[in-house]
Amino acid sequence: MNTDRYHHGDLKQALVNAGIEMLKTQEISALSLRAVARAAGVSHSAPYAHFSDKQALLAAISAESFHQLQERVAAIINKTDVTAKTILQNVSWAYVQFALENPSRFKLMFSGVVENDQDHPALVEMTHSTFQLLVNLVIKCQQAGVLKPGPADVIAVGVWSMVHGFVSLYLENQFSHQVIESIPLSQLLFNCLDQMTTTTALKN
Repeated sequence: MNTDRYHHGDLKQALVNAGIEMLKTQEISALSLRAVARAAGVSHSAPYAHFSDKQALLAAISAESFHQLQERVAAIINKTDVTAKTILQNVSWAYVQFALENPSRFKLMFSGVVENDQDHPALVEMTHSTFQLLVNLVIKCQQAGVLKPGPADVIAVGVWSMVHGFVSLYLENQFSHQVIESIPLSQLLFNCLDQMTTTTALKN
């Protein structure tokens, strides 16, 4: 594949997409500028037009992954024909599904593999906007009486921590087999969420 085929930033996106494809079957350690260049069908030097080093590539892949997660979450939050509690459940389950479908990318996004994230403003912006979606959802749930009153950003951290910890433990096979075999994973997640919601949630 000739690099002349890429115009107006297409090469950068092609390299990011190549990295995402690699992470479907390989660990983060397998990623390198040379490897994604080979996967994208361009010269080994081509990535340096957009990425100064491997960290810059990882940051771009992480930012794109947050963007994809954010799109899933936003589509659920924007629904108007379901209750606030259902939206909270569906957003949480979408987060879990994303992690299960993309374990290597999930690790890249949240394990601190990308160092000095402040050096990558696009990634910082994407993580902030994704978290703000959760804050807005918390506010929506508070208004519906599904979540308790309080600072929405603090409660958002609590909800995120619970869901993130839930799927992280599952990915590491830390749940009891007896529990996993007795109840669907989604229902187990919803049962955990119920510990955070108010008694009025059933009406909302």
